[in-house]
Amino acid sequence: MPRLTAEVLLCHALRCERAHLYAHGDEALPELGWIHYGRYLNERLNGKPTQYITHGQEFFGREFYVNADVLIPRPETEHLVEAAIAYLRERSNTRVIDIGTGSGAIAVSVALESGIPVFASDISIRALAVAERNRRRHSARVEFFAGDILTAVRPQSLDVVLSNPPYVPSTDSANLQAEVRDWEPAIALFGGPTGFDVYARLISSAEVALKPGGRMMLELGYQSLDRVREMLAVNWTAIEVTHDLAGLPRVLGATLAIR
Repeated sequence: MPRLTAEVLLCHALRCERAHLYAHGDEALPELGWIHYGRYLNERLNGKPTQYITHGQEFFGREFYVNADVLIPRPETEHLVEAAIAYLRERSNTRVIDIGTGSGAIAVSVALESGIPVFASDISIRALAVAERNRRRHSARVEFFAGDILTAVRPQSLDVVLSNPPYVPSTDSANLQAEVRDWEPAIALFGGPTGFDVYARLISSAEVALKPGGRMMLELGYQSLDRVREMLAVNWTAIEVTHDLAGLPRVLGATLAIR
């Protein structure tokens, strides 16, 4: 892993692909390359995530721009995209929203893979600037707006709500990897003292914003399934759970009951 990181940073310094390193391994680095490479190595040694140095992270087969204003997209979140695509496959005229979009990786991926336009929101204006940059990069049909949860959405106006909400308990901050705790935005990581504050607000607001029979899909945090399922006990049906490659419950889907 350290060697891979060193190679990635060297490629970034030289603005080349890794294949170039192997094909030209006997060549001396130019002075400017040494300057950039030394700076990147120093940043990494100080804990800065590689993705924030290179400003890139692959997600669902596409490269996304990232910086310290947004959470770095994780491979586990691709399960949420897969669940959304499967649900939308035979549906049209569907109003979809991604809450807490961050880099826009979920919204852009779902829009491109499903062919359905997606709305997406975030409370952070700086995050929305990153998301818009990624939308333009991939020419995706996504419309971003600033908002807290679903407060800016009309009642019963949505068919599908997607979200990878902040779910790390703030009391667990000390247990996080330093490069996560010290570099990634706290607003995108922490879901209150127990980790369930945003889940509770999101579920409550989705009950207003979704049409009866609408679907909500959420990424789950570690050991959060039982508590989130309890929150859905009264007004939600057809609850389905998708496990990740490690066998952990990763995505929960639920349908708003028709009354």
